[in-house]
Amino acid sequence: MEKFNQTPFAELPEALVEEMLSKSEQVGDKLYDSFKEIQNNKDNLRKQLQEQNILKQDTEVGYPGIPTTCGVDGSYAVERLLTTDLVACAAVACEGLTPPSERRYWVKPHHRVFIHPEKHDPDTGTVARGVMIEMEFELAANAPHDIVFLDGSFTTPLIYMNQAINKVLEWENENNSTQIGKALRERFRKFLEDYKTILKSERTDKLWVSLPKYTTRRELGKILNWSSNYDDRAILTAILLPGEFTLPVPLEKPHQPWHLKMPSDDPELERLKDDVISAINKIYVIYYRPYSWTPVFRIEIASSIAFNNFRIAILLQGVRYQSGTPGIMELYPLYIADRMVKHLGSAIPAFRQTATRRMTELHQGDVGEIFFSMHGYRTESWR
Repeated sequence: MEKFNQTPFAELPEALVEEMLSKSEQVGDKLYDSFKEIQNNKDNLRKQLQEQNILKQDTEVGYPGIPTTCGVDGSYAVERLLTTDLVACAAVACEGLTPPSERRYWVKPHHRVFIHPEKHDPDTGTVARGVMIEMEFELAANAPHDIVFLDGSFTTPLIYMNQAINKVLEWENENNSTQIGKALRERFRKFLEDYKTILKSERTDKLWVSLPKYTTRRELGKILNWSSNYDDRAILTAILLPGEFTLPVPLEKPHQPWHLKMPSDDPELERLKDDVISAINKIYVIYYRPYSWTPVFRIEIASSIAFNNFRIAILLQGVRYQSGTPGIMELYPLYIADRMVKHLGSAIPAFRQTATRRMTELHQGDVGEIFFSMHGYRTESWR
């Protein structure tokens, strides 16, 4: 296996490899043209930011004490077996670089997990992703740290949860009861409460912020009429110097109003949903580059943070302190949490093996039938 990893072309036809390599050089030419376009316009783009008074130095907001931080991330996986699907999802919270360490009581465990067999269905992963998001938000809402970093955009959970609820309701209309669907329903009210708390971020001793690694949004690009070929983060990584950040701008609005399907006719759930959507419409975005070895970080924040310089100062101090390790291109607690949950998919075969052994202990007949039924043909994992 190690030899195969070192020779990625080993099992590909020679002619196919040669054609792909030749086309890769053409791709390199096009990418370099795009790179040069930004480099040639860098001074003009930077001047635009300065003239609009959008570009600031982190020294302008002061130097508060180093805040305690943690990062929250999740993952889910579905292994397709001959007779069933083995579904697993998990979320973990990891403390940031120390010192300082969080001295307030942090409720254990700092993880949530769900694993269960389900009948074959191509959309099981959609619901598992919804349960994963519910677990992430539960951990984030309960973490006692000064800053809680979440992976991805604040808007993504709303989109994914809407897909998951629609799928559960579709299953229930077909009299298809599933444990993953029940788990989603059981956590849904708490999810809305946690989502609202995180989006509003009203506690003065606590910041919840979200850092998407991949984005296509162009809030600044639309304001300043930048090329639509590039998102804001790509351009600002070439423009911003270490220690610079942009003033908060409102999050880009969708073409259609935000929507979230409710699993039942419950006035309380409707009220919570309306509060969540109202809070999403008040999210702001800043970009910050703490060091020369980091890209620009896109940071989504609540309006309660966006218009408070002291809270901005705490946020920038936390981001700066958690990105001080060259070679790690994201904040340390999110990096550690991401590495942990990424192993969920590769660990599923071990869970399956343990379950298979237990089945053979209970079975009185031919154990070969059990091995066939638990045979995995393909593993699919996300995030």
